[in-house]
Amino acid sequence: MQELIGTGVALVTPFNEDKSVDFEGLKRLVNYQIDNGVNYLVILGTTGEPATLTSEEKELIKATIIKENNGRLPLVIGVGGNNTMAIVEELKLTDLSDYCAILSVSPYYNKPTQEGIYQHFKAISEASPLPIILYNVPSRTGVNVLPSTVIRIANDFKNIVAIKEAAGDMIQVQRLIQNKPADFMVISGDDMIALPMVLAGGVGVISVIGQGLPKDFSEMIQLGLKGNVSEANAIHYKIMESIDYIFEEGNPAGIKALLKTLNICTENVRLPLVNASYDLQEKINTFAANY
Repeated sequence: MQELIGTGVALVTPFNEDKSVDFEGLKRLVNYQIDNGVNYLVILGTTGEPATLTSEEKELIKATIIKENNGRLPLVIGVGGNNTMAIVEELKLTDLSDYCAILSVSPYYNKPTQEGIYQHFKAISEASPLPIILYNVPSRTGVNVLPSTVIRIANDFKNIVAIKEAAGDMIQVQRLIQNKPADFMVISGDDMIALPMVLAGGVGVISVIGQGLPKDFSEMIQLGLKGNVSEANAIHYKIMESIDYIFEEGNPAGIKALLKTLNICTENVRLPLVNASYDLQEKINTFAANY
């Protein structure tokens, strides 16, 4: 899965002032990534606010990105949730021919045991025609997928090829990298420790800030993969402040505020999320102006 090495970005869904989907903004966003060195695009991950999109909107978003991308970058599609049977059914009914992999989040809200998580991904593995990236983000799901569970899954299901690891715990990352099968990939799901994860043996990142600063963020990851530590660190420290800002009031309100300063899309999100506060937008504007 060479397609998953480097920088992937979890695309936002731009909205107009009336909160309808801004498809022109979405096209601008896609081209901004392609023009600035991103390696692959992730469609309808949690950053894309799929929880508040209709089925029709999701289909139009997928079609718009596929058409605008026009085969230029690999595409990953988010297919996850907390109803295992519904995900299995979705995998059977969805045309996945334009994607290289699916990204599937560990079940949220239900708070399954580690065995429940294992059985969930077993069912998805058996249903999926594509390679699968397991997504661990305990701050959102309420349950941490332990390294022992990830390694058990990686050993048992060969089409589960990677994990997007977003627990924010470097010790957990090191345990994963130390004990994983040789061809299983550890991808950062946390922008702030993406570079340390790469330097520890990870293969890259699925990023949020990367879509706002794609050129520098992608370069930082490539430098890290090549072992150019001092040059990679220089970029990391340059952008650290922006990572704090975009997550200060939650995702994707922060990154959309940054994308607004770049004239790519508005800052609008859908309820129950709210737009970044005036104070935060001012901090992001100041950062962008001085960057």
